[in-house]
Amino acid sequence: MLRRRAGGESVEQIRPDLITPTGKRKGQNPSVASIYRAPAEHAKREAYPEAVEQAHADFADLRDADAPRPRPDAAALSS
Repeated sequence: MLRRRAGGESVEQIRPDLITPTGKRKGQNPSVASIYRAPAEHAKREAYPEAVEQAHADFADLRDADAPRPRPDAAALSS
């Protein structure tokens, strides 16, 4: 998409060739807003690669940490 946009094609020309791979609209063409949003998100990732890596590391730490567990029921404690 980025290559075609840089080549001068309009979003309306690119949209019919794109397919949403996952999610609620899987197999359909993405919205025009999604197509405009994609280059902006790409530019952010390219501009701040260390921030993306740090966010992935932080998320992995949260997943691996011991999360608080729900308290057992009062009935389970009395038996």
